[in-house]
Amino acid sequence: MGVTGSPTSINQGTRTKGGIGESTLRPDGILKVTGEFAYSSDMWHEDMLWGHTLRSTVAHAEIVSIDTSEALATSGVYAVLTYDDLPTAVKNYGLEIQDTPVLAHGKVRHHGEPVALVAADHPETARRAAAKIRIDYRELPVITDEASATADDAVLVHEGRTDHHIGHVAHPNIVHRQPIIRGDAEAAKARADVVVSGEYVFGMQDQAFLGPESGLAVPAEDGGVDLYVATQWLHSDLRQIAPVLGLPEDKVRMTLSGVGGAFGGREDLSMQIHACLLALRTGKPVKIVYNRFESFFGHVHRHPAKLWYEHGATRDGKLTHMKCRIVLDGGAYASASPAVVGNASSLAVGPYVVEDVDIEALALYTNNPPCGAMRGFGAVQACFAYEAQMDKVAAELGMDPVEFRQLNAMEQGTLLPTGQRVDSPAPVAELLRRVKAMPLPPERQWESAGEQADVRALPGGLSNTTHGEGVVRGVGYAVGLKNVGFSEGFDDYSTARVRMEVIGGEPVVTVHTAMAEVGQGGVTVHAQIARTELGVAQVTIHPADTRVGSAGSTSASRQTYVTGGAVKNSCEAVREQVLDIGRRKFGTYHPAWATAELLLEGGKVVTDGGEALADLADVLEDEAVDIELEWRHRPTEAFDLRTGQGNGHVQYSFAAHRAVVEVDTELGLVKVIELACAQDVGKALNPLSVVGQIQGGTIQGMGIAVMEEIIVDPRTAKVRNPSFTDYLLPTILDTPTIPVDVLELADDHAPYGLRGVGEAPTLSSTPAVLAAIRNATGLELNRTPVRPEHLTGT
Repeated sequence: MGVTGSPTSINQGTRTKGGIGESTLRPDGILKVTGEFAYSSDMWHEDMLWGHTLRSTVAHAEIVSIDTSEALATSGVYAVLTYDDLPTAVKNYGLEIQDTPVLAHGKVRHHGEPVALVAADHPETARRAAAKIRIDYRELPVITDEASATADDAVLVHEGRTDHHIGHVAHPNIVHRQPIIRGDAEAAKARADVVVSGEYVFGMQDQAFLGPESGLAVPAEDGGVDLYVATQWLHSDLRQIAPVLGLPEDKVRMTLSGVGGAFGGREDLSMQIHACLLALRTGKPVKIVYNRFESFFGHVHRHPAKLWYEHGATRDGKLTHMKCRIVLDGGAYASASPAVVGNASSLAVGPYVVEDVDIEALALYTNNPPCGAMRGFGAVQACFAYEAQMDKVAAELGMDPVEFRQLNAMEQGTLLPTGQRVDSPAPVAELLRRVKAMPLPPERQWESAGEQADVRALPGGLSNTTHGEGVVRGVGYAVGLKNVGFSEGFDDYSTARVRMEVIGGEPVVTVHTAMAEVGQGGVTVHAQIARTELGVAQVTIHPADTRVGSAGSTSASRQTYVTGGAVKNSCEAVREQVLDIGRRKFGTYHPAWATAELLLEGGKVVTDGGEALADLADVLEDEAVDIELEWRHRPTEAFDLRTGQGNGHVQYSFAAHRAVVEVDTELGLVKVIELACAQDVGKALNPLSVVGQIQGGTIQGMGIAVMEEIIVDPRTAKVRNPSFTDYLLPTILDTPTIPVDVLELADDHAPYGLRGVGEAPTLSSTPAVLAAIRNATGLELNRTPVRPEHLTGT
């Protein structure tokens, strides 16, 4: 287009496609479903060695001696490392509290703790050599629960603690404690017509990502190391790795490799330091890939919890008060336990208006497996308990459980127990209305099918245990409250580098962030944002690495909000610089360059009225615009350690579920028929991906309701089921229909009005399933997961 001629118009057909609001396809989607996507476990390097980790066989013991001589003498072994071989005085790491040893020293604190490393020319050689390492243990008493952890004579899991939490906990085996006090719960209790309490137990859930922990460390000529790894937060890893290696951060160059799922389990380090240590010691590339057994010990899990709740209500159904105590088992090391405590306490009341509360949440140090981040992050355990309470109170009052929830539902403007006011839409009652209004699936579908009846629709499925005898239906509802983003005053920011240039005569945009794409679809959304803001069809997503500033963790439902906000911010800066170039070059040709609101659309500079002023290729020519900026959401603040008051969260998300189950009451088998969901997402940047996130979170919540649990022996603190044979996961045959109703009520404080999506459905699906099973059986069922013996009494 000649810039000296009359402006042309941009019509609907020439606008940039693939922007926000469209269900654009994932760039990695086809590769993943065809098996061609390269995951971190697929990486290869010439002359590489294989690393293996030797782990403790006991949960709590003194290490009397370690003999590595036989392992070192094994043909093909290049190195064997123990604690004494670590190169610097920094021998621990951790997300917040640096209490986790790189390799155990003096004692082991949990089953499966890393003790030694082996590098060899073949993975089987490395495993066999590790098995030859002789370790003499003197076993110690195990701490497995609150009673044993907080007894006056309890063995301390960590002696000589100096972290900043130690000053406000009653016992050194308590990692962190957070009370939330508002109003006078005891006085309010006196005004209640009914008071209902309950004790609840939440099992230990595994993230169960399919891609095991893996990575490749390559020693560099400058004395540094290049690490290619599957992780959730490159810069957090870097901050912990570099001091242990004794290297400046710019000599530890990290690149994200293909990630096969995460769900919180890759926030902590696993094999990163180990691979680097072996690579630097041997001078050769070292690859470490965990098998499934190792993976169960190589990452943290969801905190199991014991919860006590009390609610009071007036005869007309208004909640008067709430008291609760939440005890989370953090296992042997702190990981993210302090932040999980903050979430569990501040979200313990749920999406309800309760003016008088007395809440206490704490996490323990024990000799059980370390627990940390998992999708829902403390809010899942609380939601299971408070939603069971809502059903109990409603039953006590003789009210419909949905109407009771709606009567007490929070809304925009509600003051939370922390003193923070909800300043964006909170459509709790509307979500419940919508999910209740969805059509119910037909009853006894196996009968209506006649001879074509499919036993997969029945409890027990293909095991053919019933043809409908003893099968009863139940329906249950639940709704949850989840925060979005990092909280409690954490400096939550992200960085994006955006470059626009002309390649082959066409404008091209490159987006470079350190965001970990773990399957959530962030790379898709970043390209959509760039197309929307810069009007360029060709967008390239640069591989994530530490050569650009931090993007924070892919967790807390924050990446679309925070890194998406950073991409939008950098795109806006690029756009302004491009327009400045255009004004300098062509401003004299048309007054609109100086007077109109200018946009980039369809590869052109256009006015807000749709007049095209110039092609971007003509504006840029040989110039490139390259900008890297940080972006932050509104600041939060720490909760008061005595009262829990404070504006601790930046945003809240809400989802409601209705579960429909069929229960074989004779065998105690459960078939979830449907899990309908209604969720407010603010703005669906990619509607198809949003629905996928909601459905995925829903199934993860269903898993902990009816089958998923890591079983830890209470006598030995050993994991009894570290495999997908014995740790049961929902498969496609267990997956019910999941109709989704997406509500879009914009949060004016967020980019495009969006709201974090991924975690909220994980909260409410669990208690909805439990409520449906209770409805079918009449049993109280106060623990997850529900097992057959809980339903049959056997």
